[in-house]
Amino acid sequence: MVPIRIVLIDDHHCVRRGLRSILEPDPQFEVVGEAATGANALRVVKEQQPDVVLLDLRLPDMSGVEVCRCVVQTSPQTAVLILTAFFDRDLVDSCLRAGARGYLLKDAEHLCLQEHVLASVRGGVVLDPRAAKVLMDRVGHREPLSEKLDRREIEVLSLIAQGLNNREIGHRLDISEDMVKGCVKEILVKMHAHSRIEAVFLARESGFL
Repeated sequence: MVPIRIVLIDDHHCVRRGLRSILEPDPQFEVVGEAATGANALRVVKEQQPDVVLLDLRLPDMSGVEVCRCVVQTSPQTAVLILTAFFDRDLVDSCLRAGARGYLLKDAEHLCLQEHVLASVRGGVVLDPRAAKVLMDRVGHREPLSEKLDRREIEVLSLIAQGLNNREIGHRLDISEDMVKGCVKEILVKMHAHSRIEAVFLARESGFL
């Protein structure tokens, strides 16, 4: 079994050491790098190309949101999980827009870090219940997705949920990548979602996927 390769990004050594102590005893995980600053984080991610990044939002030289955005752009196969002590509605939105696969709080009573890492690698979206409530409150009571999305958009959304990118979706459905991009744009508008990740989460929470 090939272990899931993880990079830890937090400016506190004790936090990184604690995360290692949680993850490394399990052979499913391998911590392949650490960083205490945004600049070093981007260098380590570029070198290691990990499966998962655990990212704190408060870094001395860059915002965690900016680091997240850069990682998603330069290493799209890497799932970014925000792990922070700070909860704010705008922060949740900003992180999901930047492409984060999850938003977890360090003060959670039952963090289940290993399960969250596994879920993110499998294409899931992992959110602390408080972060999830932000999204669900914004969605409110709206018409069912089956009445909102057309057949092609439902197909595309289902493939996004499987972790496929636009090129892979186009190949699977035998349509152009530009057509996929257009479908994704329409899905986000119709679902009032800010990102693909958010759209998948909302679809799953509503029981659609």
